[in-house]
Amino acid sequence: MKKKYLKNKEENSWEEKVIEVKRVTKVVKGGKKLSFRAILVVGNENGQIGVGVGKASDVIGAVKKGVTDAKKNVIEIPITKHYSIPHPIQGIAGAAKIMLRPSATGSGVIAGGSSRIVLELAGIKNILAKQLGSNNTLNNARAAINALEGLRTFNDTAKSRGIDIEKLYK
Repeated sequence: MKKKYLKNKEENSWEEKVIEVKRVTKVVKGGKKLSFRAILVVGNENGQIGVGVGKASDVIGAVKKGVTDAKKNVIEIPITKHYSIPHPIQGIAGAAKIMLRPSATGSGVIAGGSSRIVLELAGIKNILAKQLGSNNTLNNARAAINALEGLRTFNDTAKSRGIDIEKLYK
């Protein structure tokens, strides 16, 4: 019984948020075919985040497909002890660009649209973000994921260069 409770607790640690549900029509020979596209973000608020898209003839099916797609594309990101990112970075997806900068403790998530949801579910609490170039929600979410993927800590940089971390500070 206790093991089952822990399993459910582990499953509930992942949070899902729907960014957008769009009704899409396709013109075919017999008329118009109606379907739905759902964009979802899955995160555990502890440095793991994923974005997924699902398409189906009903909303519930599209959301389920989006959740499975998001869980397939989960990435791990480094978060500082002040719940921010280690350094400023930019991300690109299609025509959408995003600029992320770490901010002071207590400033909150200063971001808009889909990038705000991505950053909150990643567990980042102090950040400044600006979306540039496009208003497309999917591309903005993917640009935020692209930027978060490129984050590196001092330990990662020292390890990739093959030097001690003390030499990075000099």
